[in-house]
Amino acid sequence: MTTETLNISEAQLVDYSQAQNEPSWMTTLRKEALAQAESLEMPKPDKTKIDKWDFDSFKQHHTTGAAFENLNDLPSEIDRIINVENTENLIIQHNNALAFTKVNEQAQQDGVIIEHISEALKNHSDLVEKYYMKDAVTVDEHRLTALHTALMNGGVFVYVPKNVVVADPIQYVVLHDDENASFFNHVLIVTEESAELTYVENYLSTTSGEGNQINIISEVIAAPNAKVSYGSVDFLDKGFTGYIIRRGVTAADASINWSLGLMNEGDQIIDNTTNLIGDRSTSDLKSVVVGRGDQTINLTSKIVQYGKETDGYILKHGVMKESASSIFNGIGHIKHGGKGSAANQSSRVLMLSENARGDANPILLIDEDDVEAGHAASVGRVDPEQLYYLMSRGISQEEAERLVIHGFLDPVVRELPIEDVQRQLREVIELKVGK
Repeated sequence: MTTETLNISEAQLVDYSQAQNEPSWMTTLRKEALAQAESLEMPKPDKTKIDKWDFDSFKQHHTTGAAFENLNDLPSEIDRIINVENTENLIIQHNNALAFTKVNEQAQQDGVIIEHISEALKNHSDLVEKYYMKDAVTVDEHRLTALHTALMNGGVFVYVPKNVVVADPIQYVVLHDDENASFFNHVLIVTEESAELTYVENYLSTTSGEGNQINIISEVIAAPNAKVSYGSVDFLDKGFTGYIIRRGVTAADASINWSLGLMNEGDQIIDNTTNLIGDRSTSDLKSVVVGRGDQTINLTSKIVQYGKETDGYILKHGVMKESASSIFNGIGHIKHGGKGSAANQSSRVLMLSENARGDANPILLIDEDDVEAGHAASVGRVDPEQLYYLMSRGISQEEAERLVIHGFLDPVVRELPIEDVQRQLREVIELKVGK
């Protein structure tokens, strides 16, 4: 059950902020957010009751993790997912601590900033303050955004100057191997006019997250004609209670494309929203989900189109095993003034057992004439004849289900525009369905 009292005080938060050498504005923001959390309401995700979910309790606010001197020191779990030898821009967070940083020399010469959030607050305080919780997400949106702001304990800051193209993907890895760790991570990506980047993040657990929190916010700001490709493969332990927000804001002619592999094991609410503010801006949102056990997943994918001739596309496939349940909300909203815009979406959910549940809710909100809009949604159980055919060829039921899952998800995986995310996601799907 949600509680009204956190196991951390304002004084402790101030001590933490000062120990991290944060600027005074961040210390003040933490204090204000903690006070706001007392009066703000909880979010109300559609068709999912969270009144008995515990979003407050955690064991420790900050846990350390060993630093890695070089790539040879990385655990084998990271090596399996990421081709670190070919990664030019890499930040590794070990539990809540910065463990490794590598930034391409060309990117540094071009003025690109790629830093752990703790370092960016010290080195680029004014720049972080300009964008932090200002446009994509606000502190007072609801209780959990306020708690995130107060408790933020990790993340990354990326800034790309005007006309700079970051040739090599930026990789952010979070390794969870301390059972006391909770993650209030904040990702802030800012691209100036005509800048381009590809960003990929991975969350990976090697131990229990029981009794802890995931409260993660990502903000992506795309200036005119900027292009951002954002990829993520999440695979955190089932013990975490999760609330994940990934939001983007586009200016004219900008694009933000999302490639998300949502493989976390615990109950979670996921909000992925892009606001197409500028004319001719675009967003392509693709996600893949696998649920199992008694997991509950509520995923809202939303593109709000304010500008003229904007283009929003949502595609998501999910597989529910055992007693897992999912709510897929797809929202395409063309605002008044968005003439010539297009909003399209497609959602499919496959259930592999009698106890699994899936619900796909496509929603189109159209406040303007002269637009194009469409949606498709399907929810169904696996074809028993398909499984029977595979098993008749000597394949076990477990292996047959594995093949069906890969076959169902692969049409989306193949469409993901970031090759590294395709490879990582296939590897994590194998880890999740092969257990």
